[in-house]
Amino acid sequence: MSGMDRDEPKEREDAMRWGQDAKPRTGAAAGRTRMSSPGFARFAAVLALVAAVPGVAEAGCQDSPDRGVNWSGCSKPRVMLSGDDLTGAAFNGTALAASDFANAVLAGASFVGAEVSRTRFDRANLAQANFEKAMGWRTSFVGANLQGASFVLADMSRSSFAKALLMGANLSKSELNRSDFNGADLSGVDLSKAELARVSFRNAKLKGANISYSNLSRADLGTADLSGVNLTRSYLYLTRFGAADLSGVVGLTQFQLDMACGTAQTKLPAGLSRPAGWPCSDAEE
Repeated sequence: MSGMDRDEPKEREDAMRWGQDAKPRTGAAAGRTRMSSPGFARFAAVLALVAAVPGVAEAGCQDSPDRGVNWSGCSKPRVMLSGDDLTGAAFNGTALAASDFANAVLAGASFVGAEVSRTRFDRANLAQANFEKAMGWRTSFVGANLQGASFVLADMSRSSFAKALLMGANLSKSELNRSDFNGADLSGVDLSKAELARVSFRNAKLKGANISYSNLSRADLGTADLSGVNLTRSYLYLTRFGAADLSGVVGLTQFQLDMACGTAQTKLPAGLSRPAGWPCSDAEE
């Protein structure tokens, strides 16, 4: 057997692990490439913006995964990098759908405009990571460290952030409809002007969070810590407060309260009264 034949299995193993065979296609092959997640038009538009991000021109799509690797603009779906150290890596505009970064070290990594739908980041260290304008439907961040991370203008609908650490993160203007934040720590998080319809915040810590001007319709805040939360101009249609303590929230008005759903156990701020329609019927909720 020649040396080339002996090396082939190892090369194939590496290619399956970090997407060597998934380099960007050109010509007719490019026309056959399909993105599996929703939002293809939005992702395509983001690619034009990503071209201006520093480092994209120097991206090495065939470089091995390592600290500081630059895969910006590359096509790397289904890469398996669980537990790898990718501190400071650049994935701006990268196609990473259905990949596995569970338990990986990605502190300071940049995913600006990246496609990460159905990708696993469970228990990963993503402190100070940048997901601005990223697309991530049904992405999993369960138990991840996202302290100081940015998700500004990102679309992470139907994703799971259960038990994640998001203290000081910026999720303003993001789309998070039907996502799961159960048990997460969102202390001091910026969720202003975000889409949070039907999001579950059960047992979440939201102390001091800014949720002003956001859509919280039908969201579940029943067992969340809401002390110091800013709800100025938030849309609270059928928002479920359950037995939550609202006495320390900021910006809540009687008009907002009247369209929300509470119970006899809901603690209200001074000056506001319990609506006659509480508790909401099962049909309404």
